[in-house]
Amino acid sequence: MSKKRIQLGHYFGLDLSMRPSVFGWAALLLALLAGLGAWWFKFGVGMAVVFGLLATVLHYASELWHQLGHAVAARKTGWPMSGLVFFTVLAVGRYPQDEPELPAEIHIRRALGGPVRSVTTAAALGALAVLLRPLGGMAYALVLFAAWWNFIVFTLGSLLPLRFLDGGTLLYWWPRRRKQDVNG
Repeated sequence: MSKKRIQLGHYFGLDLSMRPSVFGWAALLLALLAGLGAWWFKFGVGMAVVFGLLATVLHYASELWHQLGHAVAARKTGWPMSGLVFFTVLAVGRYPQDEPELPAEIHIRRALGGPVRSVTTAAALGALAVLLRPLGGMAYALVLFAAWWNFIVFTLGSLLPLRFLDGGTLLYWWPRRRKQDVNG
């Protein structure tokens, strides 16, 4: 993976950047989500492409929202995030390089910030989708998509026990927390 980054600026107290790979992955995601719009919502080709484009924007907005959940949790611990890098269809939080070794509890609290934010977002969007269902159309489809996407991808998916996901962080630090409690 290329280490080249495109600087997006400093927002929310974070240096935001992205890898060039985001463009190719966004195009692939747009195509897949347009297909979803055609299949699931029975949109014609034009509407399916619009759905795919807007759903792709919602995906990256949801990823940013999820990562901001981590940033808020990190700030509350007193050990804030310093930046965020988008790559492929995901993003990773960056912490200061000179950060000392931290207790497991800090890592756990920071890791839970994203999934907690995503599940509450999914619930709120799900409630909105229920209200919009009688109207149907693109707005309903996008809200329903965003609700499920936040739940499946950014809540459940983020909790998978893979090293580079929140679930992997929790799996690594949870047993160390108990050990620190006993020894500390």
